[in-house]
Amino acid sequence: MPLFLNDEQTMLRDTARDFVGEHAPVAHLRRLRDGADATGFDRGLWKSFAEMGFTGILIGEADGGLGLGHVEAGVVLEEIGRNLSPSPFLTTAVAAVAALDGTAHAARWFPGIVAGDTVAALAIDEGPKHRDSIGLSAERAGNGFRLNGAKQFVTHGHVADLLIVAARTAGSADDAAGVTLFAVPAGAAGLTATPERLADASIAARLTFEGVEVDADAVIGEVDAGRTPLDRLLRAGRTGAAAELLGVGGGAMDLTVDYLRQRKQFGVAIGSFQALQHRAAHLYAEMEIARAAVLKAQQLLDAGDAGADDAASVAKAMTGLATTLSVQEGVQMHGGIGMSDEYDIGFFMKRARVLAEMFGDAYFHADRLAVRSGY
Repeated sequence: MPLFLNDEQTMLRDTARDFVGEHAPVAHLRRLRDGADATGFDRGLWKSFAEMGFTGILIGEADGGLGLGHVEAGVVLEEIGRNLSPSPFLTTAVAAVAALDGTAHAARWFPGIVAGDTVAALAIDEGPKHRDSIGLSAERAGNGFRLNGAKQFVTHGHVADLLIVAARTAGSADDAAGVTLFAVPAGAAGLTATPERLADASIAARLTFEGVEVDADAVIGEVDAGRTPLDRLLRAGRTGAAAELLGVGGGAMDLTVDYLRQRKQFGVAIGSFQALQHRAAHLYAEMEIARAAVLKAQQLLDAGDAGADDAASVAKAMTGLATTLSVQEGVQMHGGIGMSDEYDIGFFMKRARVLAEMFGDAYFHADRLAVRSGY
């Protein structure tokens, strides 16, 4: 597979770049943050994404979507990252769609996602770090289940229309088997959401389930076999988060290189200093390596290749490291002003920090790959 975009994908990139750059630049994030927005994103903008067809990229044409793939979804995600655009695209149009695709829930939820009326949140993590452990219990009650436990770091969980919840129906928290995935509508009795603003001004929620009852139709896939749709969700989410991280790193690098060209000391641009040129060249090389890893993971996902799972971990780890380097070098090369709100570079560092944790950081994925390789 060639590690570059074809003509159609390049046209989509240009369209997404123009649209997101105009309608959701960093200034849009500033307005939401400074206005003490309680939602975490602009629903009007989400509707505009739908009008552009972006929300249905991964949804088949039979369900009203575009029927494209993860490469195309990644093109949009990279532009979202480049502009730090607050959007439920990753959780809803990518991860949730991957989990619901091919199930009975698609007919219920896909039309709303395509129309930009539905937002999905992922209730997966239970501890301070992303782990495979799932302890929230789902006990049989009547013709359905009763959910008890807690989830955290649920992006948009306080305003989502749909919650995709990973619960334990058999075994212990660390067992691979015995997991069931549920589609829980917003407003379910016994569900409490406590929103918290994260470092990048986005909002995630802590969810508490106290006897939340759902019927059997809420099950995504099969009871005790929820790892299958959950793994689809995680592969798509990790690859998508890597694409957005790539955009964050690329946006920070562009800001930094532009600053090196403009900022002068002793009458010359600081970009002419060899030490800074070396650092900029090293950063460019690391970002290009990460870009290749992301595109490879997207292509393998679209091909249904068995290696897509490992490739997603490689992409998430590589972009986490490369983007961390990009934002750190950006802040340093901007000097003291890099830590001030007057310049955008600091916002890129904050977004990178949150995205790096989402779906597992570089250390999680390095360990995961090592264990899967027998180490």
